[in-house]
Amino acid sequence: MAKLIAVLGSNLSGAHTRLAVEALKACALRGGYDLTLEMPDLAAQRAASPLNSAAVVLLVGESAQADERFKDNKVVAVSASEVIAHTDKVMRDALGLVAAPQEIAALPAVPEKAAPVEKSVPRLVAITSCPTGIAHTFMAAAALRKAAQDLGYEIKVETQGSVGAKNTLTEEDIRLADASIIAADTHVDTARFEGVRLLSTSTNDAIHGGKDVIARALALPMPTAAEKNAPKVEKQQRTGAYKHLMTGVSYMLPLVIAGGLLIALSFAVGGIHAGDKTGTLGWALMQIGGATAFKLYTPVLAAFIAYSIADRPGICPGLVGGMLSATLGAGFLGGIVAGFLAGYLTKFLNDYIKLPKELAGIKPVLVLPLLSTLIVGLVMIYVVGVPVKIALGWLTNWLNGMQQASALVLGLILGAMMAFDMGGPVNKAAYTFSLGMLASNVYGPIAAVMAGGMTPPLGLALATMLFKNRFNAHERAEGKATAILGLSFITEGAIPYAAEDPLRVIPCLMIGSAVAGAISMATGVQLKVPHGGIFVLFIPNAVQGLMHYACAVLAGTVITTLALRIAKKKQPMQLV
Repeated sequence: MAKLIAVLGSNLSGAHTRLAVEALKACALRGGYDLTLEMPDLAAQRAASPLNSAAVVLLVGESAQADERFKDNKVVAVSASEVIAHTDKVMRDALGLVAAPQEIAALPAVPEKAAPVEKSVPRLVAITSCPTGIAHTFMAAAALRKAAQDLGYEIKVETQGSVGAKNTLTEEDIRLADASIIAADTHVDTARFEGVRLLSTSTNDAIHGGKDVIARALALPMPTAAEKNAPKVEKQQRTGAYKHLMTGVSYMLPLVIAGGLLIALSFAVGGIHAGDKTGTLGWALMQIGGATAFKLYTPVLAAFIAYSIADRPGICPGLVGGMLSATLGAGFLGGIVAGFLAGYLTKFLNDYIKLPKELAGIKPVLVLPLLSTLIVGLVMIYVVGVPVKIALGWLTNWLNGMQQASALVLGLILGAMMAFDMGGPVNKAAYTFSLGMLASNVYGPIAAVMAGGMTPPLGLALATMLFKNRFNAHERAEGKATAILGLSFITEGAIPYAAEDPLRVIPCLMIGSAVAGAISMATGVQLKVPHGGIFVLFIPNAVQGLMHYACAVLAGTVITTLALRIAKKKQPMQLV
């Protein structure tokens, strides 16, 4: 029997190692080869390997080296890609060096013009999603596409953004894929991926390490026939309270933004007391935005926190708990409590209530909604509602009554948080807090947060124009696009610059954003719109203290730019 020892190089990625091993094993089984595999960095295995001079040693990858054990063997070096794509030919050519003619004749024939090997190029599918459904969703998708292109792989990415799912994956796409990836900071339904290997991770992982994410996905074990209904999942994504809260925020955000803009338009049409003049256009806009959209956001927040925890059975108790929170005056804080309570309670009931097979159908439509909604409602009315209402009232009164010094400190903190991770969990925590305060008619924090979120990309864009020698050609070319993102309050526009030089760029961004937030809070700026950047500032009455607000954004931008001039090193100049 033909004998072969395959030594895999230590610098191969996990995906390449697994694909090469599977290809070699399958080929050996078909051709009846005696195959011994040496995986990377297994010294004990190497010491025990057979030293048969009749065997061929196949060195797979550039880092695979022949040692003294193989001095009497025929040695063939080959790339991992060649092994994966043309396994039969590689094995036949290698064994032809030592095998007897009759053994060569028995080996699988290699066609003169080899047909394309099915799945010789790994195929992947992916879904990306972030709480706002804007920047991180599409940046993660772009990073995965580029990583796959660099590796020579095929990939199809579905983006679940603020405008709905785009480039939607079909059942055929998922069935033919070698691996699936979910890069999301919110809940994504995985029902479509049953029976396939699935890697779940965060959008930041995909943005900053697309190739590593793809390698981890391809390195997952393939499900066996018995595991077809239980997908192999490597859970690397951010889980727990943060993920569940961000899922709720992602569904709530359109209501808050639409409601806030409609309220601002109401003021623009009918003045600051537009809601008091029944029947007018200003009154109608206030009814749509303030009396309806803003009333719905707490129930929706609670419902989708519960949905993230318990899936669809959590929506009903979450909605009811959130509506009770709004009715009882517990506001967004009560909604958060209701969402977590509904989610974990429903999950507990679903896991521990066992019904006979004949009655299993009534569990999701009768038993779970009835019990979970009843318990959540009673807890909200008799236990949670009053204390949370008192806490929210205290927080609102404290913010409204802040003196200039304390307002300045809060503005510093909120501004710095917005620039710390530019759309990550710290940024979202500051924004979520400010949204809750906006719904409670406290308008200062959201102004500080928007100012702090606009200045990082604006400061970077200005620096690329004034201090060209601090940035490479690509960064300078992207400066104008970064400015537009900054004007639109998309802080994520600063991420490529921060990723290139984080230790110098991020502190500079935080300093400028902290200054912008502090000036905004200290001068009493109030903003009644939760998003839109500079474009909403032209709506009459949307901003109180417009000049102070413009000064805050301008000051933060200039300080960011000067800090970057000092901190960043000169770059070798290149033509764009």
